Amino acid sequence: MIDLHTHTLFSDGELIPAELVRRAAVAGYRALGITDHGDLSNMDLIIPRLLKVADDLGRAWGITVIPGIELTHIPPAEIQAAAVEARRLGAKIVVCHGETIVEPVAAGTNLAALEADIDILSHPGLITGDEAALAAQRGICLEITTRKGHSLTNGHVARMALAHGAKLVVNNDAHAPGDLVSLEMAKKIALGAGLSEAQFEQARKNSEALVRKAVGR
Repeated sequence: MIDLHTHTLFSDGELIPAELVRRAAVAGYRALGITDHGDLSNMDLIIPRLLKVADDLGRAWGITVIPGIELTHIPPAEIQAAAVEARRLGAKIVVCHGETIVEPVAAGTNLAALEADIDILSHPGLITGDEAALAAQRGICLEITTRKGHSLTNGHVARMALAHGAKLVVNNDAHAPGDLVSLEMAKKIALGAGLSEAQFEQARKNSEALVRKAVGR
């Protein structure tokens, strides 16, 4: 299992990075992206601290740990600058908090994120066909999520992605130990969203490709 969207006490998660990584390793995860909620006010606090411990934790527990950020509730006009700053600070993976239907995310966030230098648009809600086509054009992955609430639109996201050729990944958006679902459960959620078994395996390959890209940065 690979999860490229998780949170720690650096934002609204329950665990410090060391415990999150340890629990993921014991649960059989091969790679973990730590992507706490960030904007231009706190990325300089989060990203360097994750960079400081990621490699050591990964070596200790036999798991690839990727330090990143989830750009969250940023005004659409500022997302591009925030993504640039995240890369400058050393983020190996950049996720942007999409227009989930269960939070008051500003309209236009999905489009602005897909025009920026990000890797994953998380829980993009009622994403449009044009936006899914842009994700496909730019090689940005759309997220199928196992997280309650955000997962309500998984079926729509899957349909838009498959119709327009956009890449999918399956992430937990883990905030607590119980959010680290098994590979079997992740597969069931993906199939419930309308993916075939082959499409789920492709989503796993997309996650693996992002891990390789991040490690090479």
